[in-house]
Amino acid sequence: MGMKLLKPGALLSFITSNKWMRAGYGEPLRKYFSEKQDVIGLIDFAGYKVFDSATVDVNILTAVTRTPSGCTNACSINKDEFDITKLSDYVQTHSVLSTFSSSESWSILSNIERSIKAKIEAIGTPLKDWDLQINYGIKTGFNEAFIIDSAKRNEILDACQTEEERQRTAEIIRPILRGRDIKRYGYVFADQYLIATFPAKQYDIDDYPALKDHLLAIGIERLEQTGEEHIVNGERIKARKKTNNKWFETQDSISYWDEFSKPKIVWAELSRTGNSFAYSDDGAMVLNTCYILSFNDNERHEKELNTLLGFLNSKVALFYLDIISSKLDETGWRWLKQFVEQIPVPVQMAFKEEGPLMNKDSASINIQLYQQLGLSPDESEYLESLI
Repeated sequence: MGMKLLKPGALLSFITSNKWMRAGYGEPLRKYFSEKQDVIGLIDFAGYKVFDSATVDVNILTAVTRTPSGCTNACSINKDEFDITKLSDYVQTHSVLSTFSSSESWSILSNIERSIKAKIEAIGTPLKDWDLQINYGIKTGFNEAFIIDSAKRNEILDACQTEEERQRTAEIIRPILRGRDIKRYGYVFADQYLIATFPAKQYDIDDYPALKDHLLAIGIERLEQTGEEHIVNGERIKARKKTNNKWFETQDSISYWDEFSKPKIVWAELSRTGNSFAYSDDGAMVLNTCYILSFNDNERHEKELNTLLGFLNSKVALFYLDIISSKLDETGWRWLKQFVEQIPVPVQMAFKEEGPLMNKDSASINIQLYQQLGLSPDESEYLESLI
């Protein structure tokens, strides 16, 4: 709107949230500026808090209403060495000439960061171009009903009337991982199970009487997927959101349910430790705050996944995520599918370690990756300075 109010050749300087620079919803705006306006200045305050009363990270955009020149004086603030009363001096001494010519993520990179990024992209193939799938975890719509512990699981199984019913029921009560359970190179099973009544499986709940009784005890008014409200015993009850699914089914169809049974890599959307990817071959499922990665080729299992796991837990992967995505906060990395699938992974990557990779191998894997990428000592040292 501001640009439309200006005459040709006029200038607009605007302070706003910096999320548009990398987030998916900012793609149309990045496209607009890269094609229609001349962005001559961009200051990203990153983690520096400009406003005492707001936690939002901000930037200052300066644009002129004319054909883009393809040259932007850009500066990213390092909060540890920044004094806002000397903003002009800081920008003059720390600015770099950048080109923002597309709707892809806008990142203000130093010369060494640009060099590392170029080397990663030169020998890497984005994950979205690999023969694999990245799928979301499971959304039940009402975890209190569909997520149970082992005591409740045993109670349901003990209530089965026949051995056949018990076996059928046990097959659809599956171990599940939450985001907090997944660590780097491993996970801690927290005694949580999912009642995996996926719509895509088209179960008949009458084949599972004990399970049906458990769900009915919670209340069909709460579990039905109509989005309606009910009054039950004087209490207002809100049903799950409206779908075409049945009352005893999970909220999402989960047509990719069989991917959970494959060897796979699992991770949480939010990580406080940088990278937290783990290998899973025990059929564990994950909640909707997590993701799974599996190969389409069933012959490519442990070895390839183990190698890919080492890369995703490396500082190279963390560096690339940092420059294409927005962090939740200073110590919160968001490993969203839309960003993870952009990370270029060396196709011919190999590590010397034999067998399952462990957290202790991280330093060795990082060094091997630096060598495979052809990084200079300064570039390697820069990546080592990351957490």
